Amino acid sequence: MNETIRTERYSAVARLLHWSVVGLVAVQFAIAWTMPDIGRGTEPVGLIAWHLSFGVAILAVMLVRALWRLSRREPPPPVALPASLRIVSRVTHALLVALPLLGWANASARGWPVTLFGILPLPPLSATGSPLGRQLGDVHQAVAIGLLVVIGLHVLGALYHGVIVRDRTLQRML
Repeated sequence: MNETIRTERYSAVARLLHWSVVGLVAVQFAIAWTMPDIGRGTEPVGLIAWHLSFGVAILAVMLVRALWRLSRREPPPPVALPASLRIVSRVTHALLVALPLLGWANASARGWPVTLFGILPLPPLSATGSPLGRQLGDVHQAVAIGLLVVIGLHVLGALYHGVIVRDRTLQRML
């Protein structure tokens, strides 16, 4: 079957959730790069508080996205899409859930309150002073760098399909 005929678009809700995550992640990385270094006495104010809130927002949208995906049939992947890239897609989605959870556990270990923009308080994921919770901050940072690399590859792949191959893969999410 012809690839251009077989390629279906994601639903409007799926596209909205996808692009919401894109926007939230872009803001989150901008905040992360500009916020002050975090030390023992650092208070969760200013950019750090914003970073925590945007992390919660990303987690919330990713959970809604997962529920939406479970309740709806997604369009079949393009015929030529290798299985390895489908795995990378799932790993990326997992990282977008794991990363905020790691940051939340680290914030809890520091005794910081975690809220959604000061409105919705969340329970701590680790005890204040927890050595594991503190170590998860380093894991959080490493996973964030890995996620940034995967996002860069995702964008390059989308551009490759849209500009070079000129198939309808990119239009699935536009």
